[in-house]
Amino acid sequence: MLLGILGAAAAGVVIGMLTAPEKGTEMRNRISRKATDLSNNLSSGISNLFNKANGELEEVKGKARRAKSAAEDNVNSLKESFS
Repeated sequence: MLLGILGAAAAGVVIGMLTAPEKGTEMRNRISRKATDLSNNLSSGISNLFNKANGELEEVKGKARRAKSAAEDNVNSLKESFS
């Protein structure tokens, strides 16, 4: 959905630029700059998303390790109580 919104926004910018009364060279340079900006913003957003996902994953892994340790402790306690 986010990519659709960004794509529509980029298309709107390009259409607006193409209908503006500018020289061809200036317009191509402007479109190139806007495309570069959009690419950089998208790349940054994806990078931030992956970093956040990795942080969440590490948190879940930590919780799983703690749950496993607690379960092992409970099993060992049960074993000792039956011995």
